[in-house]
Amino acid sequence: MTDLAITVSDERKRKRMVSNRESARRSRMKKQQHLEELVGEVARLESENAQSEMHANLLTERYSKVEAENAVHRAEAAQLAERLKSANKYLSLFEVVRGVKMDIEEIPDPFLSPWLPVCTALLNQCNC
Repeated sequence: MTDLAITVSDERKRKRMVSNRESARRSRMKKQQHLEELVGEVARLESENAQSEMHANLLTERYSKVEAENAVHRAEAAQLAERLKSANKYLSLFEVVRGVKMDIEEIPDPFLSPWLPVCTALLNQCNC
């Protein structure tokens, strides 16, 4: 082989080596960029997840408070209904003993129909 053929062959090998190195460098840079994008997305999703968790905890806390308030209101409503029934019994007794006609309306009992809100039952009774 001649020196010229060896030189051309060496030059091709050198160019191919340089090209391969450049391709490998671009591939590493692309891989590094993709990794950085994924790390950024993980950070963003973790932050979003933390915010969602805080929001869920806040809503759970509010729900618990409202549930506790509702339990108190239900107990108060039951107590008031019982007092009203007792008052109506006294009025009925007074009506019987004194002979005075008392206009005692029927008391709606929302506890017997829990699917109807109390306000609906009261509105239906007063014919508004």
